[in-house]
Parts: sequence; structure tokens; C-alpha cells
Amino acid sequence: MPIIDCQVHCYEANTPQRPWANTPNWPDHVTGDEMVAAMDKVGVDGAIFISAFAMYRFDGSYATEVQRKHPSRFAIIKPVNPDDPAVADVIADWKKTPGTVAVRIMLPAESGRRADDPGLDRIAKAAAAADFPVNILCWGNLDVGTALIDRHPGTRFIIDHLGIVQPHVKPAAPEPWADLPKVLELAKRPNAVLKVSGACTLSHQPYPFPDIWDPLARVFDAWGFERCLWGTDWTRAFAVVNYEQAVEPFRLTDRLSASERAMLMGGACAKAYGWVPGGK
Repeated sequence: MPIIDCQVHCYEANTPQRPWANTPNWPDHVTGDEMVAAMDKVGVDGAIFISAFAMYRFDGSYATEVQRKHPSRFAIIKPVNPDDPAVADVIADWKKTPGTVAVRIMLPAESGRRADDPGLDRIAKAAAAADFPVNILCWGNLDVGTALIDRHPGTRFIIDHLGIVQPHVKPAAPEPWADLPKVLELAKRPNAVLKVSGACTLSHQPYPFPDIWDPLARVFDAWGFERCLWGTDWTRAFAVVNYEQAVEPFRLTDRLSASERAMLMGGACAKAYGWVPGGK
């Protein structure tokens, strides 16, 4: 299997032509070309490019531009707006866009949304009709995320970032894995898979972050490698780890067998999204 990063964010510099909605602590720019160069340096074959909500909100136009330029390297996902009464039409149009593989909803605790939010229902139903999985950011809000997943058993959900709040700067929280029991319980849902993305940011130890492996072993036991998708969450993780540091611990660890590594770093992602880079 090729190596597939299940979550990266690319974006242009902040300009009047494509202004940012917010200015996070990320590099001034990580264009599609720059992301490809970073992937080439460490042997990553392709990536799921999530249009950056921090900068572009619900506008996926930059993602579509990058995918047109690098169709063999990126599949694309964009966030969709639960407050848009026409969100089902937005999802149907996105499905027709080359390279698209899913949509995303932002459901952290500060969203204030309940699992029975009508907009979330519209998205879940429209995504199922389009045969799209729904990526869900529900870190710090796993109870609501789990209830939404249970409410829509016919919709496929992909849980972002282990479902665990991850730091934007060092250090990690004193108990970074506090929500792990909820993540393990969530594994009982057959319509969900889990992104093991940004895991290195949860470490209290320097590279190669050896303290992540015991909690990850519990994740792998509960979910199975065929339901765990490795990823870096670059560039959100920029201030904590660089791209190479987010890749190499998984490539080099002796805690994974060759078959486990192949599934975690590519096979499960290809299955979840129905996409492989370069037609491999």
C-alpha cells in the first residue's frame, strides 16, 4: 500500500484575493506545491487535503485548485455549514467535483450544537445519499459526537484527531489522554472509523515521542487497524512538531508489524475514502 496522510491543510498566504477568516499560529503559507515537496521528502505518497476551516471557513476553492494541479497526490474535503438550509445541495455539488471524497462538520464543545441539531441531520442524511463519509471534529465534545453517530447509523463517520483535544503549542495537557475511555467506547459503533492524526502532539517526551505508544495500543486493540487512519494534521500541528517528526515515528517504530503499519499508514485510509494516490 502507498503511504497516505489522512489529514493535511494547505493554504496560500493571506491576501485580499483570498483573505483568511482567522490567523492561526501556522506558517505564513503552505501551498499545495510546498505540501507535495514535504511529502516527497519523507516518502508520503498522497494525502487527504482538508480545506482549512481556520482560514477559509466553508470555501473549498483553494482545495479544488490544488487537486486539479496535483490529482494523483490529493483527495479533498471541505467543511459544510449546518446553518445553511441548502446544505444538501452544497453536498450534492461537492460530490460532482473531481477529487472529492467527503465533507466535514465542526462540532467542538464551543459550537453549542446538540446531536439533534436540524442542520447536522441535514448534513448526515445528504452525505449518506451522496455516499460520502462525514468527517467530524468533536474533540472535547465526544458525548455529542457519539450521540450524532448513533442518531445516523446509515451515515459513515470519520472521527478527527483521535477525538482528543490536541495542543496548538507545547506542552501537551497534563493528562492529554483523559478522554481515551470515551474513544474506546466509541469503537463499538460500526459506522465510525478513527483518525490517528496529530498523535505526536500529545506527547510529553521529545521526538520520537515514545510515550504515545501505550495509549495508542489501546486504541488499536479497540478499533482494529482496519479502522484507524494515520495522519499528521500538518499544518495545524506546526508549532508542536514538524512534518518529518509527525511521519517518522510511525514509519520507524518497532511497536507495529509490517502489516499493521501498511494498514495504519495507508490501507485503512484508502478503504475509508475509496481513494489511493496516483491510481496505485
